[in-house]
Parts: sequence; structure tokens; C-alpha cells
Amino acid sequence: MTISKTEAKQLLERMIFEETHPQDWVEDIWTLSAVHGESAAKLLEAFYTLIEVCPEENLDSFLQSLLSEKLNN
Repeated sequence: MTISKTEAKQLLERMIFEETHPQDWVEDIWTLSAVHGESAAKLLEAFYTLIEVCPEENLDSFLQSLLSEKLNN
């Protein structure tokens, strides 16, 4: 069974940003450096765009490989 894009997004957000909300992460970086904050904002936008355009099957496969790798380390 393939997970939905919403579930994949939530799982990836937890894996990448842990306890921090993604927009808060961008704002934290922006506070430290405007240049890096702008890059962080673009990275977050790309993250959401990739999730949106990627087929659910590919997201599921990607998550499975990340989880498998994490378990093996």
C-alpha cells in the first residue's frame, strides 16, 4: 500500500526538521543570516514542490529506502 503525499510530507518533515515546524526553521536561519535564510526559504519551497510533483509511488519508495538505511545504521 502506497502512502499519500500528505503522509509522505509529514514523515519527511519529521525526519528533516524533527520537532521544529519547517517555517520556524527558515525563520531561525533567517535570524542568523539573511543570505542563508533566503537559501533556506528556497530550499523549503523546492522541498514542497518536489513532494507535490513526485508520484506517490516514488515518494513511498524513497521513504522506504530512507527508513531502511536509518535502521541499518
